[in-house]
Amino acid sequence: MSTVLNTNGEQVQLPHIDNPEVFTCHIITADWNPAVTHALRDGAIATLREAGIPEKNIVSRSVPGTVELVNAAARTLHRSHPSAIIVIGCVIRGDTPHFDYVCEHTTQGVAMLNALGDTPVIFGVLTVNDLQQALDRAGGCLGNKGSEAAVAALHAGLF
Repeated sequence: MSTVLNTNGEQVQLPHIDNPEVFTCHIITADWNPAVTHALRDGAIATLREAGIPEKNIVSRSVPGTVELVNAAARTLHRSHPSAIIVIGCVIRGDTPHFDYVCEHTTQGVAMLNALGDTPVIFGVLTVNDLQQALDRAGGCLGNKGSEAAVAALHAGLF
């Protein structure tokens, strides 16, 4: 059984998917902080592929920033019925309250989508103090949170 490294330094097993041909996952990635978000997206895609999900069942789209993830996920829910959606973004704390507003909007929006729908929306958004913390979690020494989000999507999409 395949595993991914999580941020606690532990290996997490990929769940077994009985029929990977019917599992579909949409990944919506914010293009802000692309060195981080694209690495997270690539980790999620690699993990889904390693779990046996066909490439045709993985749909990847981009939006400009983290706030736009909520709208894109809501539109995806209304237009298609994937097994799971993963939203990926990276918000780095700055000198203004903008960090708090972006994080609050995105967190509440994803929580609302999860409460209202049948499709799980996995929160793959890093909220960090600096770029190094983000890089450490985007394939660096603390693993790849995108891969962890894919594991969560696989588990949640089985229900």
